[in-house]
Amino acid sequence: MAKQWVYSFEEVETAKGYVGGNWENVRSLLGGKGANLAEMTRIGVPVPPGFTITTEACIEYLNSGGKFPDGMWEQVQKALKNVEEKSGKKFGDTKNPLLISCRSGAKFSMPGMMDTVLNIGLNDKTAQSMIELTNDERFVFDAYRRLVQMFGAVVMALPDDDFEDVLTATRKAAGVETDAELSADHWKKVVEKFKSIYRHKTGHSFPEEPHEQLKLATEAVFKSWNGKRAIDYRNASNIPHDMGTAVNIVTMVFGNMGSDSATGVAMTRNGSTGENKIEGDYLTNAQGEDVVAGIRLTKDIDQLKQEMPEAHAEFEKICHRLEKHYREMQDVEFTIERGKLWMLQTRDGKRTANAAVRIAVEMCEESLISKEEAVMRVTPEQVDFFLHPQFDRESLAKARAEGRRVARGLNVSPGAAYGIAALDADLAETWAKEGKDVIMVRPETKPDDVHGMLAARGILTSRGGRTSHAALVARQFGKPAVVGVSAMNIETGKRQIQVNDKIINEGDFISISGNSGEVYLGKLNTVVPDFNDPWLLKLLSWADEFRKLGVWTNADYPRDAKRAREYGAEGIGLCRTEHMFMETERLPFVQKMIMTDLPIERREALDSLLPFQREDFVGLFTAMDGLPVIIRLIDPPLHEFLPNHIDLMKDLADMKIRLIHAPNLSEIDDLLQQIKIKEQILKRVESIREENPMLGLRGVRLGIHIPELTMMQVRAIFEAACQVRKDGVDVHPEIMIPLTSHVNELKRQRKVLEQEARKVMEEKDMEIDYKFGTMIEIPRAALTADQIAEYAGFISFGTNDLTQTTFGISRDDAESSFLIEYMESGILPENPFTVIDEDGVGQLMKMAVKKGRGVRPEMECGICGEHGGNPKSIDLCHRLGLNYVSCSPFRVPVARLSAAHAAIRNQG
Repeated sequence: MAKQWVYSFEEVETAKGYVGGNWENVRSLLGGKGANLAEMTRIGVPVPPGFTITTEACIEYLNSGGKFPDGMWEQVQKALKNVEEKSGKKFGDTKNPLLISCRSGAKFSMPGMMDTVLNIGLNDKTAQSMIELTNDERFVFDAYRRLVQMFGAVVMALPDDDFEDVLTATRKAAGVETDAELSADHWKKVVEKFKSIYRHKTGHSFPEEPHEQLKLATEAVFKSWNGKRAIDYRNASNIPHDMGTAVNIVTMVFGNMGSDSATGVAMTRNGSTGENKIEGDYLTNAQGEDVVAGIRLTKDIDQLKQEMPEAHAEFEKICHRLEKHYREMQDVEFTIERGKLWMLQTRDGKRTANAAVRIAVEMCEESLISKEEAVMRVTPEQVDFFLHPQFDRESLAKARAEGRRVARGLNVSPGAAYGIAALDADLAETWAKEGKDVIMVRPETKPDDVHGMLAARGILTSRGGRTSHAALVARQFGKPAVVGVSAMNIETGKRQIQVNDKIINEGDFISISGNSGEVYLGKLNTVVPDFNDPWLLKLLSWADEFRKLGVWTNADYPRDAKRAREYGAEGIGLCRTEHMFMETERLPFVQKMIMTDLPIERREALDSLLPFQREDFVGLFTAMDGLPVIIRLIDPPLHEFLPNHIDLMKDLADMKIRLIHAPNLSEIDDLLQQIKIKEQILKRVESIREENPMLGLRGVRLGIHIPELTMMQVRAIFEAACQVRKDGVDVHPEIMIPLTSHVNELKRQRKVLEQEARKVMEEKDMEIDYKFGTMIEIPRAALTADQIAEYAGFISFGTNDLTQTTFGISRDDAESSFLIEYMESGILPENPFTVIDEDGVGQLMKMAVKKGRGVRPEMECGICGEHGGNPKSIDLCHRLGLNYVSCSPFRVPVARLSAAHAAIRNQG
């Protein structure tokens, strides 16, 4: 039996049978658009007759070097006959011609990334027939010019600007503002000019034969799967490149047949806020591309209720029905032809992070979906967006007072951004690669602009509505965006923007608010918003019900701990004490401790540091009242606290030159004294300098080498714990010894430190609940975790160093050189410093957990590297049975959701 390449909209059940009944597989076969058109047909929603050529046919076509699969075109002809029967029209007929559209449709929505051709079947003869049938010469030639333009641009890759220039000139000559005001005679002349452009650019006439038009359009849609804009979009959206696109052949219905006709796009809920209210745009007497292109000022969907009440009522009813059927917010396209409503598409709607969370929560509360589904529908990236910058209030008030607010448009994607204005996508991408903050400014965005939109911090357009290309793409990728700023005139030739009497040159700083739709001159300061969205808080509380992993935070200061706790952190998994040593008032004591050879001077320096450390821990313990706090003892090598070796040598050389030219004895004496001090520092730096400090005297080795240092830290920890305990704080310190590679290191260091802890508790006459543990950062520690467990109450994986030591690479060097090449060439699938290498580092972690708990069954195991906030790494940690992940405060909400996803995904 011949393979089926083509399915009519009535054959969705046949398609289900072919792919095993799974709806996701139907979407893979028919594409999202084709599958949903067929499903709407099945449930009785008004859809024009049509059929779908499968994604398998596309892949076969591309793999065969541009040849249709055997039997495919014959199946297309057969399906076309079926459409003719259902519509009562005939393709290419000169009496009652059938016109069709040829539209792309991949499994995953890619708005505007691939190609569409409308009004296929029009030629000089069928155009005359359409005029006789409709008695509307203007409508027919408007449709005809659209076919020639789209066919030229899409199928023959002619510059769209060539056609647009004709339209601009025609409007100007006619003295009108919009295409809708042009007459039949104008459109006749435009059609001839378009055909002339086509003939001149291609070397042959526009194809009059309808079947040839359809064949070439189908090939163009197949080819568009591998177009640059589609590839860029898939790369940014992590959509596989081997899926192909389906081709949907649909009977044309026309929204440009007069005042009782319209076309529009809408979402069943607000795509920006999530409000349960239909949101959309439409145009009377227009075709679909007019709405999304931003060429004409669209009307709010609410106006349709007054203009066409019956059609609006039916449309509203269908929207609610579709949302209930798919159990998801829908993005729909529709056309009203002489009062008759037709649905041309439905798909899951793109939305902002704010909207995604609200929609998930409210749909659960409406009993459309379960709590589990609500949690799974929100991505970690969407939660992360709630922590994106907004304009600082003072900066905003100042900008308004100074009159720097120059315009306002539609607020279509939230967040605030500043950057230099770039007037085209290529420049935006180039400047972004140079490390510049960029706002991409365009009259309206097109699919070819996607690479610039992805590179920019924000998007600003002078045209377009809430369902425009710019709005959809900005929401998809979390970019702040303001569109439809009609007061803004973008002069690309002069590389400048005019807003009323203000001129903004390309390269000038501007700031935009996707929350308010405001545009400001200059650079406004931004801040992270308060974490108080009620829908997000509710969703995260549901996530907490599902997750098994605890979520802790990496925090070195009370302010960080307080913020993390507000975000839901259940403890501190990593407090890095060396960060505290770097503060200005403490560094001199640290340097004195390092520089001296005299035990008494070292003791004095440490005694001076003790109160600082104690106060640090008092603040942390107070902020985390009732929760565990893991404090890592000093980890980095000592040279990091001293001036740079090269800088010292340069300073000395400079001083010696100045000494030669010193004008008087006083300055000579002063310079000699400075040189003496610098030489002492240099001598010490050289004495402790190491060829590979990452693997040198640091961590537990440093504690063994200078036991007074870590003893001071432990004393500070326990003095602080006793102090806050006396004040009523429930304190749970956990002391972590870093960089252990051999059990004897841990055994010796723990003995010394535990003696100091016991001493403090006896002095204060108080017992503190505490643990001693270690970091697993060296492969040998993971391999001998059973031995380490004899002396460690807990282990925490320092995955940054564990990755470096497992791969044998330096992160700083690798990421600035060969690591990018490795990922681009496919040697490594992902950056191992971003996502835990499951096959290598992950196996070491698995072994360490198993061996450690074999000796100490209740041993606490966690992770405190940067991987602790990465969703894929969190999933691995869940599967390994870790107790918690620890991440930066701003990643805590992301980790909470990711941990819930991991638990739900891996249940059973």
